[in-house]
Amino acid sequence: MQYKLEFAKSLIQVIGDILTQEEIMMLIEKPKHDTLGDLAFPCFGLAKYYRQSPNSIAEDIASKLTLHIAEKVEPVGGYVNTFLNKEAISTLTIHKILKEKEQYSSLPVTDKVMTIDLSSPNIAKPFSMGHLRSTVIGNSLALIAEKQGYQVVRINHLGDWGTQFGKLIVAYNKWGDEDDVRKSPIKELLALYVKFHKEAEKNPTLNDLGRAAFKELEEGDEQALQLWKWFREESLKEFMNIYQQLGIKFDSFNGEAFYNNRMAPVVQELHEKGLLLKSDGAHVVEVEELPPCLIRKSDGTTLYATRDLAAAIYRQEQYRFTKSLYVVGNEQTLHFKQIFAVLKKMGYEWQEGMAHIPFGMILKDGKKMSTRKGKVVLLEEVIKEAISLALKNIEEKNPNLENKEVVANQVGVGAIIFHDLKNYRLNDIEFSLEDMLRFEGETGPYVQYTHARAASLLKKGNYQYEKVQQLRIHDKEAWPIIKLLLSFPEVIDKAMNDYDPSQIAKFLLDISKSFNKYYATVKILEEDQLFSRLSLVCSVKVVLKEGLRLLGIQAPEQM
Repeated sequence: MQYKLEFAKSLIQVIGDILTQEEIMMLIEKPKHDTLGDLAFPCFGLAKYYRQSPNSIAEDIASKLTLHIAEKVEPVGGYVNTFLNKEAISTLTIHKILKEKEQYSSLPVTDKVMTIDLSSPNIAKPFSMGHLRSTVIGNSLALIAEKQGYQVVRINHLGDWGTQFGKLIVAYNKWGDEDDVRKSPIKELLALYVKFHKEAEKNPTLNDLGRAAFKELEEGDEQALQLWKWFREESLKEFMNIYQQLGIKFDSFNGEAFYNNRMAPVVQELHEKGLLLKSDGAHVVEVEELPPCLIRKSDGTTLYATRDLAAAIYRQEQYRFTKSLYVVGNEQTLHFKQIFAVLKKMGYEWQEGMAHIPFGMILKDGKKMSTRKGKVVLLEEVIKEAISLALKNIEEKNPNLENKEVVANQVGVGAIIFHDLKNYRLNDIEFSLEDMLRFEGETGPYVQYTHARAASLLKKGNYQYEKVQQLRIHDKEAWPIIKLLLSFPEVIDKAMNDYDPSQIAKFLLDISKSFNKYYATVKILEEDQLFSRLSLVCSVKVVLKEGLRLLGIQAPEQM
């Protein structure tokens, strides 16, 4: 918040011999009650320097402070409380937003590159609700990073290799029907995968057949490779339909298979650098304060760690990233700690820019969803149901709405995304279609409806922004909105630093509540102050639309 900086600069003039500007900025608070002002500086930590009570220090600082952005400064209970000049700041804020529009809070594009590994479903399995979190959290972080000036490379590291494909090949050869698979690829492949595991419980030798089939695939067996390619292509087609509905694009679909011929050089490099040690026939790298990182099994096969090391090195060579994020569940925390530690031991300083962004699970009846046991909720079906419910809602409330299907799509998909992103990412979320699709309370549709309400007011008032017109906001009810609009850059900054899109979701709920309260108490369309009030409405609309965009959600003009 720029006015927090100005407050800090004025405090420096008085206490700069004791605290730095950065330290002062960290101490400045936002009072809990409006009656205590807009910004507050606590003086308790200064008592040992001045050998006076915090109250006396606050009184002394307040008397010496020169702050042109303030209506008044007063000492209260050991704090220096500042009341900002509401009218002047409101005018400047609205002018700034209406001039910059969606560029408000954007930082200039830099040469900094961020790679982000997100979504990464397994091929030949349906896109379940379990994949939603990595997909929407990762997409939002990519959008936030772009807002902060990064050039972002979105990578979908597909799970397209491993023993499960040997199992699937065995299942298909035993029980599969080509016509059935062609008609409904993913559902049939899932059914085969589930059947394999049920049968393997009764007949464990099936697992040996699965491992043998995967070995054939690794060795380039033509029939196995043909089946694998077919499974991959059909899966990608289905995934692309879902990504299109979610409005998500990728720059790379290089999955696990892409790194098959890139792992041997990594193993060789580890050996040459003296990092590869033998342990019970396997090869490991020892890392401080962590279990050894397993690089190669005793039978010579490589593991996820080998593949991820190869992927990290390839991405640095290819993109020269400043930051590299892995949006992958909590359960992989140890794995990524080991990967980053091994890269550090290999002497790669760029690993300091790498980060694992963990998140909690979507649970069903308190339990993790399992593809192996067939206990999945398909995202495609949830999206269909959400859109259907949104359309029903529109038919009831606004039957004459144009482009009902388009709006229903925006609202249904937005409800699903917002339901995920309003939660802090490390928390588990209980899957509940009813909660997800509510159109009142702390939901995506509530924020979208607020945006549509603002658009409707602007249309009714025939609003056009002209900078030359006099703009004066007198309404005391407008100040909470102005303060929120001012904090938008700070919210984006914090969301980026904490890798936490929920900061933006919560901000959007706060500004929606504040605006709807203003709408209920102020007659916006009355001729008196019409232009000024509609300018405030337009500012809210700009920020709501941009905030929703940063979450990967569209903002309908009508609902």
